[in-house]
Amino acid sequence: MIEHRERLEKALGYRFSDGERLELALTHRSVSRRHNNERLEFLGDAQLSQIISTELFHRFTDAAEGQLTRMRASLVRGQTLAEVARELGLGEYLILGGGELKSGGHRRDSILADTLEALIGAMVIDGGEDACREVVLSWFEARLAAISPQSVRKDAKTRLQEWLQARKYELPVYGVLSISGQAPKQSFEVECELSGLKKTFRASGPSRRRAEQQAAEQALEWLEQTYE
Repeated sequence: MIEHRERLEKALGYRFSDGERLELALTHRSVSRRHNNERLEFLGDAQLSQIISTELFHRFTDAAEGQLTRMRASLVRGQTLAEVARELGLGEYLILGGGELKSGGHRRDSILADTLEALIGAMVIDGGEDACREVVLSWFEARLAAISPQSVRKDAKTRLQEWLQARKYELPVYGVLSISGQAPKQSFEVECELSGLKKTFRASGPSRRRAEQQAAEQALEWLEQTYE
């Protein structure tokens, strides 16, 4: 069993009726390929999206679909989930394999975010949807209170596409130039080509998506300086 279970449950704001579910939710795949939290993570991801979607729908009755979508994306993205996990102190309770322990897996955003989703999945099974919703909303209350349709900006790729479409330019083309390192510490180098303007921008990041967003940001900065 995990150490200091009572302290963890107090931080979570939820007491598990089955301690094995809690332990499984904290168990990373580096410990076991079969006995890990990935299935709970799958369930928790879907549950979290539903909880946040429903809450935003009721809180922001005048918000358009696109605004609701961007607010939800901001709240359920990996970086935000990792921040919530750190606030709950999950890092010290993670059950990791030797390699992840040595490499500092308890601090890694992706592992913290996945574990938070796994805990949500475990709570759904352990206590039902209503109990899970109450706990999750308590974790996100400060962020829900601070967010608004106006505060969430569209991501760089979307803004770049809209800028080009509005001026009838060709849409950007993204391509991966190289991938270095081993998962989960890979680095992706990508390019963003604006063929209609004969400009190309390159950027690197820990995922293809992050690298593409960085390249799109560079393109937007250049466009704003050159044309506006």
